[in-house]
Amino acid sequence: MNNSQYTPEEPISSIATALAPAALGIVRVSGKNSIELVSKVFSSPKRLMEAAGNTIVYGWIKDGDAPVDEVMVAVYRAPKSFTGEDMCEIFCHGGPAVVTAVQNLMLKSGFRQAERGEYTFRAYINGKTDLTKAEAVKEIIDSHTDASRGRAAGRLAGSLYEEIDSIKKLVIDTLAAIEVEIEYPEDEETIADAFDSSDIKKARDRLKELVDSWKGEKLYQDGARVVLCGRTNAGKSSLFNSILKEERAIVSDIEGTTRDFLESWASFDGIPVRLFDTAGLRETEDVIEAQGVEITRNLSTDADVVLYLVASNTGLDEADVQFLENCKEPVLVIWTKADVAEGSAVTALADSVRAKIPQFRGEISISSKKGSGMDAMYQAVKSILTSGLSTERTQAGLGSERQKEAVAEALECIEHALISAADNYTLDAVVQDLEDTLEALGVVTGDVTPDDVLGSIFANFCVGK
Repeated sequence: MNNSQYTPEEPISSIATALAPAALGIVRVSGKNSIELVSKVFSSPKRLMEAAGNTIVYGWIKDGDAPVDEVMVAVYRAPKSFTGEDMCEIFCHGGPAVVTAVQNLMLKSGFRQAERGEYTFRAYINGKTDLTKAEAVKEIIDSHTDASRGRAAGRLAGSLYEEIDSIKKLVIDTLAAIEVEIEYPEDEETIADAFDSSDIKKARDRLKELVDSWKGEKLYQDGARVVLCGRTNAGKSSLFNSILKEERAIVSDIEGTTRDFLESWASFDGIPVRLFDTAGLRETEDVIEAQGVEITRNLSTDADVVLYLVASNTGLDEADVQFLENCKEPVLVIWTKADVAEGSAVTALADSVRAKIPQFRGEISISSKKGSGMDAMYQAVKSILTSGLSTERTQAGLGSERQKEAVAEALECIEHALISAADNYTLDAVVQDLEDTLEALGVVTGDVTPDDVLGSIFANFCVGK
């Protein structure tokens, strides 16, 4: 989106739902005269034109005299709409051909095809949202678990904006006090004592918490890579299916059944995880299976956590020990088939073996068939992934790398202001640092944002948003 040449209020239209067979499809339009333009292809144009905002009108979309589809049209009038402009949403039947026909008719009727993120961009430039809420829209769309969705929903509801606004108020209040001191100086006071720095110290501490929140938030957004490794018949595919609650991987007693890897998103106690089921580790003369074994080793070296599976009824062998000793990623030993092993089950590593595993993070006994031990495994993986991260928040967390960089810059400026005051610099120097802090915080919410940054943000949205 070229913001320097952008024409606000130009009528735009797009398909807002997936082009796949469904009960309903939605075509969304926005901009100047958008309701009038839709009325020209609507069976009851007067009713549509006279409809109040936030109401729905029943009728037909027609191409001349030919009916296209029976629809419901939701009418939104400026400024009480998502974009702040006049809008319509046409609810038609969800067949791809029907939805495409309605959209093509909109384009023939005077609308332009909307660009990626253009509706949200218009909401931003019309003051209906700020950048933290706009970015949260995409976070929600891209979320893989309820926990990641919930964190994004908090930002969409304004939690981050309110936190930034509250921090800005602390800085502004301090600036106001300094300006008074500059206007009415007291010669006997030193610069350090010329104003109360308690508010900007509070702001500094809260900015530190925000910066620290980013790594944890990023984990919930991007997820982690968890790889299931182990010898053939260790129960990897059974565990994979049990975690996904569907039969994705073929399970067989025949060794070497899994020759390539499978992957899928899963939730480990709220953390989104890309889970990999891999070929069993063993020496083989089968060329294809050998390639699968090599892929398994490569995947394990790029994992955030390796779940190394060992069947409880067979125990470790030298190949298991060798892999565990050479594993450079955090590894959790999973003793499988506890329901089969009965009283002879092995559920713990020998102390001598455990001591030789540099990245050992624990061991858990499970039964994929009965579901026992699964919750303990999820919690153990979550504990490994969140170790050292700020994930349990009492305030808003950051939602993007862009936000993190701007808040880090604000923190640097406010820390410099405190140093300037302590080192008895002039009050003008402190004022400059605090003004720089406010400018950096303005970048977070979009009060101060270059056009190229805006283009980058909204270019990552889907067309319908």
